[in-house]
Amino acid sequence: MKIVQATALDSIADYALRDAPVPEPGPGQVRIDVAVCGVGYVDALVSLGRYQVKPPLPHIPGQEVAGRVAALGEGVSGLALGDRVMATVRGGFAECALADAQAVWRLPERLADAPAAGFRINHLTALHGLRDRARLQPGETLVVLGAAGGVGMAAVQVGRAMGAQVIAVASTEAKRAYALAHGAHRVLDSAVEGWRERLKAVCAELASSHTARPGPLGPDVVFDPLCGPLFEPAYRSLAWGGRHLVVGFVGGPIPALKANLPLMKGASLVGVDVRQFGEYEPERARAQVDELLQWAADGRLAPPVGREFALGEFAEALNYAMGGQGLGKTVLRVAAGT
Repeated sequence: MKIVQATALDSIADYALRDAPVPEPGPGQVRIDVAVCGVGYVDALVSLGRYQVKPPLPHIPGQEVAGRVAALGEGVSGLALGDRVMATVRGGFAECALADAQAVWRLPERLADAPAAGFRINHLTALHGLRDRARLQPGETLVVLGAAGGVGMAAVQVGRAMGAQVIAVASTEAKRAYALAHGAHRVLDSAVEGWRERLKAVCAELASSHTARPGPLGPDVVFDPLCGPLFEPAYRSLAWGGRHLVVGFVGGPIPALKANLPLMKGASLVGVDVRQFGEYEPERARAQVDELLQWAADGRLAPPVGREFALGEFAEALNYAMGGQGLGKTVLRVAAGT
């Protein structure tokens, strides 16, 4: 089979398309014929050794795939050869990949391979963040920064499914139109100057959905995968009792927040780490993925597909994901599928 692999993490140029033997699943494992692999900003960071957890070498990028079950290891039940599935793997830039059976989910007919390959991490991040960490309530106002990206778009759709009024923030007219087309109630640009005033005006448009509450008008929850120039303005704009979710740092150097601001706003700064959520609370995490897949089957979620690259274009895909300019989730097409 073909794999993308590197023996060093210094540059994307270290990666090459190589031949490798087809792996045999061990006890509790599943071999998947990969159709599509998701490619995100974190995948690019990991590939360069810049993420908080460095991978062992040699390294095959990719951690989310969609495809079909090709072989079952001893003790695996509930899956059959040929089942269309999504899975978390080590090394998804490959024609075949192994996954632990507990990290494999059958796909509903309504969810095609390409959106499924970027589904679990982004949508679980959104649901865990908005439900568990922010305690988002129906009718509340949710601001999503970086809304046109993979995890931002997941937060837009999950927030809407939870009954929130969603304001999508994006840097270009095309990205804002994309967010509106896929679930946002309102959109807002990301130019820092005058941004708080523009946000306040949009919140006023949505205020009729709120019951009377104390304090200045503003968003109840900010979902922030960027933590860039709008980090502090967004926090300062929160309504009384607001919650600002720290999801990632795509926006540049990690910002700081003055400690008096949470006191003055009666607000919270809350971290969202889906990797540790899955590690420390695996049963709850799996139950939430099951719930999200049911939402997709019911049509409550319709994840859009971002740009698609062929397997031989892996370097372009990683560089594109690192740039953070794409719409939706970038994917690598490994083989034909749905």
